[in-house]
Amino acid sequence: MAFAMRINYVDVVCDDSLKNTYVNGKKTGFEFCIRLSYYRGHYLSCIDEFKITVDGEEIADEDVTFGINNKEFNVKQFPYLISEFWQLLEPAHIKVHRPGGLSAGEHNIKVHLMLRIPYMPLSASAEDTEYMPLDSCGEKVLCIKEF
Repeated sequence: MAFAMRINYVDVVCDDSLKNTYVNGKKTGFEFCIRLSYYRGHYLSCIDEFKITVDGEEIADEDVTFGINNKEFNVKQFPYLISEFWQLLEPAHIKVHRPGGLSAGEHNIKVHLMLRIPYMPLSASAEDTEYMPLDSCGEKVLCIKEF
């Protein structure tokens, strides 16, 4: 599709949300929060594309966990999550498994998030219905402070 709807209500990557994660005192990865840049929430099954890039390096899907509603999901589960609703005002918690986490300092966080808007069909055919795509991508430089 050559076009997508884009409505910039909020920054997708949440300020001051980047931090390393620890298990038993050992850095096992990092996490940050994101929000939908739209005027209403969506079901996770409407997410068509989701990629995280940190400092120019694309993170493998199997190393990413997407958390909402006190639950965590793997990116590959999105098509099946027809009853998991991402509320507009609730940030999603993105966890990345990366032994050693991130170094202290600034890091460029890029989120590629494309959804389909299920109430806006563009075409309907006997075989397939196409829906309006929604661009909720975002990028921001966040800082990790290690103490």
